[in-house]
Amino acid sequence: MVDHVLIQQRLGALVASLFAPRAARRRLAWASAGLAALTLIIRFYARHPRLKGLESLGSTARKLRSDAVVDFGEYDFIIVGGGTSGCVLASRLSEDPSVRVLVLEAGGSGKALLLTRWPSTFGLLFRGKHDYAIYTEPQPHAGGKRKFWPRGKMLGGCSSINAMMAQYGAPQDFDDWARVNEDPSWAWSNLQRYFAKFEKCLPDARYHTEDMSYRGTTGPMRVGFFNHATELGAAFINACVNAGIPHTQDFNGPNGTTGVSRIMTYVDEKRRRVSSETAYLTPDVLARDNLRVVTNAQVTKILFDQASGADGPRATGVEFAYAKNGPRFRAFAKKEVIVSAGAVHSPQILLLSGLGPAGDLVQHGIPVVRDMPAVGDNLVDHPILDLYFKDKLNASLKFLKPANISDAFKLVCAVFRYLVLKKGGPLATNLGESAAFIRADDQGLFPNAEEKLGDALSEAGAPDLELFTTPFAYKEHGDVAFDVHTFAMHCYVLSSGSIRLRSSDPWAPPVVNPNYLQDTRDLALLRRGARFLLRIAQTAPLVDKLDNACTRPDLDHSTHNLSDTELDHLIRDRCETVYHPARTCRMAPDGVVDNRLRVHGIRGLRVCDASVFTNIVSGHTAGACYAIAEKLADDLKAEYAVQRTKTE
Repeated sequence: MVDHVLIQQRLGALVASLFAPRAARRRLAWASAGLAALTLIIRFYARHPRLKGLESLGSTARKLRSDAVVDFGEYDFIIVGGGTSGCVLASRLSEDPSVRVLVLEAGGSGKALLLTRWPSTFGLLFRGKHDYAIYTEPQPHAGGKRKFWPRGKMLGGCSSINAMMAQYGAPQDFDDWARVNEDPSWAWSNLQRYFAKFEKCLPDARYHTEDMSYRGTTGPMRVGFFNHATELGAAFINACVNAGIPHTQDFNGPNGTTGVSRIMTYVDEKRRRVSSETAYLTPDVLARDNLRVVTNAQVTKILFDQASGADGPRATGVEFAYAKNGPRFRAFAKKEVIVSAGAVHSPQILLLSGLGPAGDLVQHGIPVVRDMPAVGDNLVDHPILDLYFKDKLNASLKFLKPANISDAFKLVCAVFRYLVLKKGGPLATNLGESAAFIRADDQGLFPNAEEKLGDALSEAGAPDLELFTTPFAYKEHGDVAFDVHTFAMHCYVLSSGSIRLRSSDPWAPPVVNPNYLQDTRDLALLRRGARFLLRIAQTAPLVDKLDNACTRPDLDHSTHNLSDTELDHLIRDRCETVYHPARTCRMAPDGVVDNRLRVHGIRGLRVCDASVFTNIVSGHTAGACYAIAEKLADDLKAEYAVQRTKTE
């Protein structure tokens, strides 16, 4: 169902803000009329047919005693989490009609949620029922603050609430995975075909891709340039070129990702978000008799047999529930349990199931199935720094989060243009529209750099800094929006942290500590990137569009005058997540999973999501999540086809 309650709450808050004591009655009348029109438009176009093929656990759980334990049946594969990778696995594995697949998703569906289908409004879902709304531990090296981490709680996972930026990382990133795991199948030369497999690349004559032979054209994920682009985004690209960054036609080609360009997005021809749910769980897929997708199903633990000896334990199924104090359900797997709950919740589920550091498990009263110190370790995330500038034309899209009558009318017009006229416009912005990828040791860009940062921050030839622009500024992840533009950057990191249990309660959020800026080399890298970004803001044609005479203290028109010490303080204070946690179930000989994503020492259990990254990619993580799921699906089909042949 469409979330009318949330929409009406947002509009109601806007109406209340408009009825200020000094507001003119006539202007209020027009504002109210505009808001009424907006509500009618949304209601008319938000109609969505009942989603077939999805089963909510709540409808069954509410009919049972709270102490009931219910057998949910036997399946070949059980997928824990219908997120970015989970939907891919569900679709691909169920292509074989002889294979029964069960998907368990803690949230609901995002298909009928306007705020996820419209590219520009995903931030309005943060801190709501479709977001886990994780907070980190206080970060001693990043202002001592607890950082907010939105994590998608719905089918599609974070692909339903992210910024839709289709940039996959550098070829060298995946070559590094292959080297660490001594497995060439993870090298870019092989893995690239799985990126092409999920893509339906829709090129635009205005933005030529470098070589379409490397891009997919028949996959389920539409990738193209259908997002809204602003004049300032184009000025940012040209300023980067004038500052020495080469223009590139394609960030995802075989020649690497360095350069500047407009970024491709997961936005379709109708200017709607493309998530793993919308792309892979289509009506035809959901109609398959051998696929069962259950929503509002929180997995509480993995079930094991306790075989001893060389074989070790085997995952036999999972236990799950609709509510903390409700009945428990148990489903059993003939072949594999695949955990695909994301970089935060996959390690949490393993820990709750008795896989992890033995001391921690005993402390929480959890029986130890296998002592695995690496579970939850090696957490990395790209830290981001935002810099704020006012443009001369007041062209910010800040009205997408309206605060006054003028903003309200602009929003009504934008909704009308998007829904009625079908012309895209501001509602089709994904916020991150143009980007540049550079290396901090590039002597052409940093000829006078005194400090040598070296190549340890990323693989040689891969970028270690990303710079990008957004059409309006926001703080606190969208809670505060204001009428300026943001130029942001994040970096390839050396600092790492961990995911730990807060308690044995599956409904309690885990302890998340990314350890931002603990390694001072990360701070030095961000400082160098910030200096360069400030230089770009002073470069034509961007400099001519910014109001550099503005003296507002919350802006950065004079930040280039800060000393390194002062700039370091600003970086520590503003450092935030760019929503890319990874590596908490690391694929490595000394990690959690092996090169086939099998949990070390456990039969019948795999993990597939960003948690298995050997190292974080030097870019955006969603594409790699799609690719590894496509690869695992092929590997499983091949493996079990061989087994079936041997037993026939």
